[in-house]
Amino acid sequence: MSDALDNVRDHYRAAGLTERLKTALRALGPEEQRLTPQQLGVLDQFHTRGLTATAELATLSRITADMSVLDIGSGVGGPARFLAAAYGCQVTGVDLSESFVDAARYLTARTGQSGQVSFQTASALELPFNDGRFDVVLLQHVAMNISDRPRLYREIRRVLKFGSRFATFDVVLDSGEPHYPVPWARTPATSFLLTAVATREAVEAAGFHTLAWQDDTEAAKAWFAQLGASGPPPSPNLGTVMGPDFARLAANLGRNLGEGRLGILTAVFEAASINA
Repeated sequence: MSDALDNVRDHYRAAGLTERLKTALRALGPEEQRLTPQQLGVLDQFHTRGLTATAELATLSRITADMSVLDIGSGVGGPARFLAAAYGCQVTGVDLSESFVDAARYLTARTGQSGQVSFQTASALELPFNDGRFDVVLLQHVAMNISDRPRLYREIRRVLKFGSRFATFDVVLDSGEPHYPVPWARTPATSFLLTAVATREAVEAAGFHTLAWQDDTEAAKAWFAQLGASGPPPSPNLGTVMGPDFARLAANLGRNLGEGRLGILTAVFEAASINA
């Protein structure tokens, strides 16, 4: 394992996470009470615009019930559970953090979806799946932590069937270096941002054709402005998972977007011939 991946794992290390979630979720009902993915949406969507962004990306991906979906960098499993509930598809999540995977399994048991949604601890650069296993791969606010983008996108292409889709919703570099810390990195040592143009070039070089491409920066800026106006969210929230200083990290992301240093990209690609 490279030093860079070790640093990323350390950034997302969350000791005692499942126990903290159990405590926080008492506000929603007793342990035996089944929860819905929507109820958990305030604490299990680790990306800008939350559940709304996941729903929009899923629509662009044209997910259907007969599909097998892979969520890379699945966190505590929010997008995976939402996709399974909304579309009836089978979803697999992988994450580098064992704490997140354990928490994802716990929350999925609470929603009664363990037969439809599963999680594994794995690196996005070494996916533990056969070639052509999946119909759709989702990547949301993950690529910023990965220095070897060509290898990342080749791995995604490898596990996708020919003609299937790769959908990404990520932070991209715009006009300057960001202010740190941010949600994915406390220092530049674990932040590997590309511009939107460089991202597209890297993805297409790995064997993809572009199907959809949109700049969602303005929508993200509006979302951050709304968060600021509404005040601190009620518990449980993302701070339960990411720690008490998460609000400061998120505010820095909003600042970077507002200053034009960073942008938000939504894109969907079709898996073409690997030799294309």
